[in-house]
Amino acid sequence: MRIAVTGSIATDHLMTFPGRIVDQLLPDQLQHLSLSFLADDLVVRRGGVAANIAVGLGRFGLNPLLVGAAGFDFAEYEQWLHASGVDTELVRVSRNLHTARFVCTTDADQNQIATFYPGAMTEAREITLAGAARRLGGLSLVVVAPNDPQAMLRHTDECRRLGIPFAADPSQQLARLSGHEVRQLVSGARLLFTNRYEAALLAERTGWTEGDVLEQVGAWITTAGADGVTVATKERPTVRVRAVPSAAPVDPTGVGDAFRAGFLAGTAWNWPYEQAARLGCALATVVLESVGAQDYGLALPLLTDLIRRTYGSSAAAEIESLFTCAD
Repeated sequence: MRIAVTGSIATDHLMTFPGRIVDQLLPDQLQHLSLSFLADDLVVRRGGVAANIAVGLGRFGLNPLLVGAAGFDFAEYEQWLHASGVDTELVRVSRNLHTARFVCTTDADQNQIATFYPGAMTEAREITLAGAARRLGGLSLVVVAPNDPQAMLRHTDECRRLGIPFAADPSQQLARLSGHEVRQLVSGARLLFTNRYEAALLAERTGWTEGDVLEQVGAWITTAGADGVTVATKERPTVRVRAVPSAAPVDPTGVGDAFRAGFLAGTAWNWPYEQAARLGCALATVVLESVGAQDYGLALPLLTDLIRRTYGSSAAAEIESLFTCAD
């Protein structure tokens, strides 16, 4: 059985502004905001939350199933995904829409202003999971990542109906989902992923306390950038994992997706949450030190060295032994 990752497939257009975005904001003029930033460079990269997560899992040798909608311009991207160990059988290719676009400007403080055009992603609501689940003899987990909202709700409902465990990752879509829809996406999830801001937004949308959320999910994983990660469950003490420091941050795009890929790989190998979170943090730093969400090298010595420097030699030895067992 395999992991299916549902969600966005996109092309990232990434620009760098050498100044600070906050320095350009005038508090008394925010109601008339009209800004233009002169960027120093432009790179076009493959992205999309589901594709980013799937590529990470593919590079760990887990052969994930990518589930999403792409445009008629998808052929070259699909070849890249295959080379990265990703199964694209359940990618719907639109006849007349472009693949989604993520256009993002990053400043000197690593702050970002971005626009997302969904394009073909709106057709993801037409995809069903049942056929693939039968063909593969079942799915071990379905990740419901940001996507067309109707697709997210459909995939979640289908998981419940088919008895497939799922991970809820509503993240960027929380802002446009109703409280009822958020509760529908989260209830019964084996794993729930948010960052710190999204955790507060989820509470506002649902009216749930932290205890209420933990009644609904198996584990709630909350990332907090340089402040690390917490993994909270109803029955056990909260696990707190420090972030892996970066000496040379380059581009934060896709860092959260990389964490998810590392964490999901660890859980796929039945690792304890603490070790899975450490792997996720290490992979996140690898991506932070690369340009683009998928253009990074992945090597066990690099990951274990990052873990050793952050968590100590015994933690690195544990990760190495867990990788051996996974193989």
